[in-house]
Amino acid sequence: MHEKLGDAALDRIFREARTANGYTDAPFTEADAHAIWELVKFGPTSANQLPARFIWCLSQESRDRLAAHASGTNAPKIKAAPAAVIVAMDENFHEHLPELFPHTDAKSWFEGNLALRQASAMRNATLQGAYLIIAARALGFDVGPMSGFNNAALDADFFADTPQIKSNFIATLGVGDPATIFPRSPRPPFARFNSIA
Repeated sequence: MHEKLGDAALDRIFREARTANGYTDAPFTEADAHAIWELVKFGPTSANQLPARFIWCLSQESRDRLAAHASGTNAPKIKAAPAAVIVAMDENFHEHLPELFPHTDAKSWFEGNLALRQASAMRNATLQGAYLIIAARALGFDVGPMSGFNNAALDADFFADTPQIKSNFIATLGVGDPATIFPRSPRPPFARFNSIA
């Protein structure tokens, strides 16, 4: 068994980490995006599919463009954040399987079956989105994941040339401003939502 992470790491990644609604002026750079990816890519996906596609909106222009597709209070959050990322999924991820999963013909499992690819891409790209949140927290950043946006409009804007790529969710990133954090919502004990079979 591997050595357990200490409480400080567990607090940073889970127990004390919160969804950011606003950020300080601390920058988020392209190097930070690369550092997050260098962790995310190691998170497990089925047959090493790696179907997530990340669009990092680091310029104000790109965040304004992204915010145009957001609803309610999400648009100003995106505009004001140091960075935002679109977590999307490639429904044709199977084209890369000869490289990513070379020890068997995994590509053939998905050819001609769009419904299977869509289900698998959604599941595994969502996993990668969760890895992104954990990786960002581990590297000292806060994250504000959100789903309040027009997927079809965003896809038409950002993925017009790659229609097989579909948006899943958006996240803002940076160093969170504690004044913008809501009170912690309930987190029930084990017995509430768990059982042992």
